[in-house]
Order: sequence, then C-alpha cells, then structure tokens
Amino acid sequence: MKDKRPVNLDISTISLPLAAYTSITHRISGVIVFVGIALLLWIFDMSLGSESGFNQLKEVANGFIFKLILWGILSALAYHMVAGIKHLLMDFGLGETKEAAPVGAKITIVVSLVLIIALGVWIW
Repeated sequence: MKDKRPVNLDISTISLPLAAYTSITHRISGVIVFVGIALLLWIFDMSLGSESGFNQLKEVANGFIFKLILWGILSALAYHMVAGIKHLLMDFGLGETKEAAPVGAKITIVVSLVLIIALGVWIW
C-alpha cells in the first residue's frame, strides 16, 4: 500500500498555533529551570561553605551579569509555573477545546509577562 499523503519537509512553511508555541516554550523553560537550580544550589553551597565564600558571593551579587542570570532563571521558573498550572487545569478538563486553546495561551503569556516584570523590578 502506497502512502500518497503530501510530505512537508520545509520547517519554515509550517504555521503552528499560539498554543503550540507556548507549549514548546514551557518545555524550554523547564530545561532552563533544571540547569538554573543546579547553579543556584552551587551558589547556595558557596555562601554557606565559608565566610570568605559568602563575602565573595556578596561582591558578585551586586553585579549586572549576576542579576541578569538570576532574573533569567526566575523568569523561566515563573513562566514554567504559569504554563504548568494551565496544563493542570487542562487535566481537569478546563480549556482543552480548540476554541479555548488560544485564550489559555494568551492568558499564560500575559500572566507570565506580569510576573517577569515584577521579578525584574524586585531584583533591580
């Protein structure tokens, strides 16, 4: 039996819905959170290891790069949590229709942006 379905191998022509992009971003943010937790645990260990390590970390913590990395990790965590809550609601049967998917994606993006901006204000 021959399969005569069209095959589209050009990824640039594929148009995904907004819900698909938020789902992909949810997975990416999970990877960032996973790596970020390892970094935060290392920083935590360094701060508790010795007084000199704590003082060294205190100096580095005032730097722009440190704050930017911290903001990135916390932003990924915020997005991942909001998208995770959306997925939990979908597991309970809320918002899993074709019409509700773009609305849920937009709500996820808006709530995440508000949290990310609030985190930026809090860090700086």
